[in-house]
Amino acid sequence: MSASPFASFGTINAMPRAAETHPLTWRLRDDGAVVGLDEYRNKDGYEGARKALDMKADDIAGLVKEAGLKGRGGAGFPAGVKWSLTARGEEMPRGYVVCNADEMEPNTYKDRMLMEQLPHLLIEGMIISALANNSFRGYIFLRGEYVDAARSLEEALVEAREAGILGTHVLGSDFDFDIFLHTGAGRYICGEETALINSLEGRRANPRSKPPFPGQSGAWGKPTVVNNVETLCNAPSILANGKNWYLGLALEGSDDGGTKLFGFTGQVNNPGLWELPLGTTAREIFEDYAQGMKSGYQLKAWQPGGAGTGFLLPEHLSAQMCSNGIGEVGTRMGTGLSLAIDHTVSMVSLLRNMEEFFARESCGWCTPCRDGLPWTVRILRSLERGEGEQGDIEILEELTGKLGPGKTFCAHAPGAIEPLGSAIQYFRDEFEQGINHPKREAHGEPIPVGSV
Repeated sequence: MSASPFASFGTINAMPRAAETHPLTWRLRDDGAVVGLDEYRNKDGYEGARKALDMKADDIAGLVKEAGLKGRGGAGFPAGVKWSLTARGEEMPRGYVVCNADEMEPNTYKDRMLMEQLPHLLIEGMIISALANNSFRGYIFLRGEYVDAARSLEEALVEAREAGILGTHVLGSDFDFDIFLHTGAGRYICGEETALINSLEGRRANPRSKPPFPGQSGAWGKPTVVNNVETLCNAPSILANGKNWYLGLALEGSDDGGTKLFGFTGQVNNPGLWELPLGTTAREIFEDYAQGMKSGYQLKAWQPGGAGTGFLLPEHLSAQMCSNGIGEVGTRMGTGLSLAIDHTVSMVSLLRNMEEFFARESCGWCTPCRDGLPWTVRILRSLERGEGEQGDIEILEELTGKLGPGKTFCAHAPGAIEPLGSAIQYFRDEFEQGINHPKREAHGEPIPVGSV
């Protein structure tokens, strides 16, 4: 198998790694090549799945819950809780495990590395999830542009079937389960689990009304659990080593268990991807691993985890990278892959670029998202050209409320609008510079405030 492009990306493969401290990355090869089945087995592969085969479904879900594993795709919902809510009982049909491998969040690339280099880790995690959720089939919903990941996964699936790890009698047991790869057509909205399920079924990728939740009625009307790649890849080590070990990996102050793939990009000296304990401070990641800003650049702001998280200032680098730590400074950890914004970047231009993406990716199902996001784009374009009007900033602020949590059908618009609100909060003067004051005063027109 060919080497992955991540062999030279940052320092992920140059870090000291051990099974006791790096459950996600200790098996990685130094040359970045794919870890095949034989090598994976020699490195304790599928031991977690073997232990799960001897456990009851409720006990597997309970163990993952007690270990404190939260979703690693951005929402941070406890994985064990999600598994425990899946419909159970002899009268219930066997359902599906769906892996969300779409990874369309801008500035996010961690799942790609796992799928390209450690495909069997994901397969093992899906087997464990299937045992916990009484699933007979799994689907990996993969971002279509991830060609190398698709190749690695397809080869690993063939290896697993030929070895009796997938198909009938998984690992010599009475449990039957198989996994199929499905490549998506490139829609950000498929990060929402019900939109993903609709797309998987061949429907338009619109979010579904809930309830019923996927755990009761998901893909093709059967109980379905949807988890992100990194989330599922944590399950094997929890089953193999236990909850106390996993909880002990996180640092004091974190309410999450385990480790996390963190990253930093932008004008930093060492952009990369690193597996670190949850609760590690953003400053340590930025200074010790990303090695600070390049010569001639100053850190102006940063985003902790993708384009859908709020902007923070340099003084916020002291925050711990965990859900409660980032929550204390006013935003979400998201995917945990941070972006450093340097002093040469216009916040108005950056926001215009982001909101254009979010507006284009809206499914158009609900009015606030369908009409509100393009409205923000029009205003930001005017401000960027220096043709903004009095009241534009107030309209943007009002939109951040009208498109916020609980105001729209799904979480797309709240995520899209969060960076806008924080940018206005911290860099209002840059928005004010885009207002053409003389033009408005010359015509003597009133300030338009209005309502959305």
